[in-house]
Amino acid sequence: MKLSPDDLAYLSECAIAAAKQAGQLIESYANRTVSVRHKSGGDSHASQVVTEVDLLSEEIIVKTLRPTCERYDLALLTEESEDDKARLHKDFFWCVDPIDGTLAFIESTPGYAVSIALVSRSGKPLIGVVYDPVTHTLYSAVRGQGAFRNGQAWDLTSSSAKTSRPLSFVCDRGFVEHEYYPVLNEALTLVATRHGCTGVKMIESNGAVMNACRVLETPPAVYFKCPKLQQRGGSLWDFAATAAIFDELGAVAGDIYGQPLDLNRADSTFMNHRGVLFATDKSLATDIQQLLELCIKE
Repeated sequence: MKLSPDDLAYLSECAIAAAKQAGQLIESYANRTVSVRHKSGGDSHASQVVTEVDLLSEEIIVKTLRPTCERYDLALLTEESEDDKARLHKDFFWCVDPIDGTLAFIESTPGYAVSIALVSRSGKPLIGVVYDPVTHTLYSAVRGQGAFRNGQAWDLTSSSAKTSRPLSFVCDRGFVEHEYYPVLNEALTLVATRHGCTGVKMIESNGAVMNACRVLETPPAVYFKCPKLQQRGGSLWDFAATAAIFDELGAVAGDIYGQPLDLNRADSTFMNHRGVLFATDKSLATDIQQLLELCIKE
């Protein structure tokens, strides 16, 4: 099955409507005590918590997207529902995270968002929609049709000049506790100098989706997660939507080996096998890849 440019535009509008509705629900629960339970999954605390709001948000999104699944024969993968593997057989699938950064949401701190992507069976992101309920910011992109911020065409090159700016190093909370952080930080300073930056500015945050968006908001910038043997490092739904946005902006969304993200991994939904790397330009991404090869020992 093929999707025309008009089909993609329509599906993008459906995803935007779903994300905004879910975002409004999430906002209505902000700063309120919510029911929290633990689930099986990765070995980090952030990957094991789920709230009633995650489930309500997913319900809203699925209700909005379900008619498109029937009309276009799309599969549906969501964080809070079992993977039925239909994504491996259908030509396209929705990839949904009803609240990325649930831990931040529980703690009433920024860093959480709704994330919806349309991905091809080959793992190529075609549509990306991210909605930040805290700032009411909508990020979206359609392959071949551009990227948008709050509905306005977004051109990263107009805001990515490196002169007199630090290199933004966006990282997950607790990253500084890794044993290799001191060596990595020193190497990042050398990369920043090589790219004409004034130094390194660390932005420590929570959810992977908003971390990727912060890369785009604070160029030149980079965000990465190293490969791990454990089942962790984020899942397909954590990176699919932002990968679509990065692609349309000409930025880099790939693994730490310089390859496209494996966004339809057959044996798992986790991304720990090859890591992830988001960067505002190719030359910066290349330097970070080389840096990681030298600094990170598995």
